[in-house]
Amino acid sequence: MRIRPYQNKDFNTISQWITEERSHALWCANLIPYPIEKKGFYDLLQDAEERCGDSPFVATTDEGKVIGFLCFSVNLNTNEGMLKFVVVDNTIRNKGYGCEMIKLAVKYAFEIAKADAVQLNVFPQNPGAKKCYEKVGFKERTLTENAFRFKDESWGRCNMVIKR
Repeated sequence: MRIRPYQNKDFNTISQWITEERSHALWCANLIPYPIEKKGFYDLLQDAEERCGDSPFVATTDEGKVIGFLCFSVNLNTNEGMLKFVVVDNTIRNKGYGCEMIKLAVKYAFEIAKADAVQLNVFPQNPGAKKCYEKVGFKERTLTENAFRFKDESWGRCNMVIKR
């Protein structure tokens, strides 16, 4: 697996991975409308870059097939990296690809970006993702109850961190 910068042509592949409204909310907390459209995705990436310095990346097989997506930034005041909008091709989930992608992202954060720690947020209603992050070495730092509403549900938000 490799990680490379996101290219606009990757949108068509990524947009096929979020196939229903709940997984969309788990992925982006409804920061873009469902279903995903190119303009909404572009606006999300543009806003994340302007507000937080996020850079989008894709994970690919060694043959170049796009199988994952994430955004990464570093807070220069705290020297802490942040992973956002992590998603893996829905046809290959639960096979270790997400963990491998996160390991590569953490390696990039520590070795290239020189971050002291990396954090991310995950909804406890997404136990597969949380388990993956724990396998990589992330530890729960805080849990905010009732941080997000999805239809008639109230979800918490778990902040997780891994340190160098």
